[in-house]
Amino acid sequence: MTTDPTLWSATDQARAIRERRLGSEELLDLFLDRIEHVNPAVNAVCTLDVHRARLRAHAADEATVRGESWGPLHGLPITVKDAIVTAGIRSTGGAEDLRDHVPTVDAPAVASLKAAGAVVFGKTNLPEWSGDWQSFNTMFGTTNNPWALARTPGGSSGGAAAAVATGMTSFELGTDIGGSVRVPSAFCGVFGHKPSFGVIPTLGYLDEPEARDPARATESDVNTFGPIARSAEDLRVLLDVLAAPTPERASAWRLELPETRRHTLQGLRVAAWIDEPAMEIDAVMAGVLHAAVDAAEAAGAVVDRRRRPDVDAAAAWRLGARLIGAAVSLHGPDGDGMLHRDWLAMHRERQRLRLAWDAVFREVDVVLCPVTLLPAFSHLQDGLWSDRVITVNGQQRRYVDLEAWPAIVGAAYLPSSAVPVGATPEGLPVGMQVVAPYLHDRRAIAVGGLLAEACTELGGGYRVPPSIGGTVTVW
Repeated sequence: MTTDPTLWSATDQARAIRERRLGSEELLDLFLDRIEHVNPAVNAVCTLDVHRARLRAHAADEATVRGESWGPLHGLPITVKDAIVTAGIRSTGGAEDLRDHVPTVDAPAVASLKAAGAVVFGKTNLPEWSGDWQSFNTMFGTTNNPWALARTPGGSSGGAAAAVATGMTSFELGTDIGGSVRVPSAFCGVFGHKPSFGVIPTLGYLDEPEARDPARATESDVNTFGPIARSAEDLRVLLDVLAAPTPERASAWRLELPETRRHTLQGLRVAAWIDEPAMEIDAVMAGVLHAAVDAAEAAGAVVDRRRRPDVDAAAAWRLGARLIGAAVSLHGPDGDGMLHRDWLAMHRERQRLRLAWDAVFREVDVVLCPVTLLPAFSHLQDGLWSDRVITVNGQQRRYVDLEAWPAIVGAAYLPSSAVPVGATPEGLPVGMQVVAPYLHDRRAIAVGGLLAEACTELGGGYRVPPSIGGTVTVW
């Protein structure tokens, strides 16, 4: 393990604080030093709240001395995606309309992190209203990929993933409608988890100007909040902290996610869905993903390379894209407004998609599939994202096609962990989605950790990017 505490997993940092080998205030200062030296190039952190964070970190250290613990995240300094409201800290959604918006209450998910001992000290960058697979806006500028500054870290939780990758924070809380946790995690070489829909409350999400008013806040039918971290073990701990009913249901509902006893890949039934003509991925990335599947098989997994949901893949992901479009229709021309009866018809199609996934999970434990179509690409910011194009294997594709693999999973409400399994010859991280049955989030996370471990020789697992201390890659 590196001797630099900023690059340890959050689990190891929390253990060091608990054992008084590391102070909360000490770790906060180390993060602030990293931000001072690295953030000018990467531009991941957009707002800081140092004074109040220092007071809380100092109080955490005093509590440690007294033998007290605030919870599993005791004293961990963290940042939060700027799409999520944080009491007393500017929360903008990346939009000029909320430039000076300072909420008086925390989102329930943030409140859960604080109740478990976390120290919130800043916010991370994103696209306006979280509406892109890149992370840039007119207020805070462009976030760059810590592996190659001329490339995107992904979106919309791009600042979050870049901050985790560069050791600016213990962990992050992001949001995911169409891949916004999974894509940045894959592009930046860290671990991210999109939970089963409904597992983590999403109140306090800034997706349009009226969301600043807590009394008018609502929850989208596809949005999720999810953690981003440097290890799968961190994701497991954070899921346990974050998973809860919404506040208005808490008096009557209790959430108990199924446990997993999976400690090895031996005998794990895996469907490997890497090749799909309707969602063709970059050939170089495909080679890394196939090698990762081979590594899982060598570690004892029983791999089925033919099984997948019995659906028209193109129609299924476009269904997911339309459901996502409807969910974001409040904020701009890229949204897809529709009559409620049309949404109900699509929801029935969603149920058919969910049944198709259920049939797969009667035969396998997890499905391994790409996170998106290609590794981190060069910044592409001109015009509406609905008008942009990308190039995959020499062919022009619609920019919106980046949504294909995230949408076909997310529209079915399934849990998915994005885990780093290797790198391209250029050194760009490659991530894999580990998809599990609905509510089996712990299985996705556990298998994701085992898969990353099996792929160590391919460059799997968290690696330190070149933007920390070494030569920053620009290409």
